[in-house]
Amino acid sequence: MANLTQLRMLESLDGFLLVDKPAGIAFSSVVKVVRRKFNLVKVGHGGSLDAMASGLFVILLNDANKFVGDVMGADREYTGVIRLGTRTNTHDIYGTPVEAQPGVALSAVTPESIAAALPEFRGDVFQTESRWCSIRREGSASYEVADTGEHKPFLAHVYRFNVAQSGGNSLSFELKASKGLLPKTLVNDFGEALGCGAALESLRRVKVGRYDVADAVPFSRILETEPSDFPSLVTPLSKALA
Repeated sequence: MANLTQLRMLESLDGFLLVDKPAGIAFSSVVKVVRRKFNLVKVGHGGSLDAMASGLFVILLNDANKFVGDVMGADREYTGVIRLGTRTNTHDIYGTPVEAQPGVALSAVTPESIAAALPEFRGDVFQTESRWCSIRREGSASYEVADTGEHKPFLAHVYRFNVAQSGGNSLSFELKASKGLLPKTLVNDFGEALGCGAALESLRRVKVGRYDVADAVPFSRILETEPSDFPSLVTPLSKALA
């Protein structure tokens, strides 16, 4: 239990909290835990992260929220796994399977056909987010599919999209892209270009602008941290913006 002095110290704490979010937890739950556990008022974030994804989640404390636009507008980098031969309405493996249209059999997909399809997914790309989204409610042991309505196409930019065989019907990938790009939609569209379909199996965000997941605090550690020790986990504004 924090004492009055500690509470006042936390109320005036400005800075960036870099969190390594585990897969299976909604980003909103991470924000809620940090706010409640450390009795904070002004807690924002620098961009959402799907429940199924792990990796860097930037939390902004107090005056750090003035710089939310800088973080929101930064490029992102990811690693992940693509499952070939699978189509779902959410573009990830937690959605409802979609009946495949006649196309290329998974067995016909070759390293050459994969390499030939990749250039289309580098540079400027138009995306349309699926109206269906995989969500995980607090306390639930499984993912649910929610209807988020129709979305308009938007333009994003892919700086790097490299894939490699990782066994069976899976491909590992590295991705660097502009803000707003949806990795799971990129994966779905890549599968359609291959003709066999594809869904996002796993995703990890490793960078947001200058911030790296290597410098992030595991969420499990935050859960174990006492209020008096919390400031040591926060990157001061002077350092975060240097």
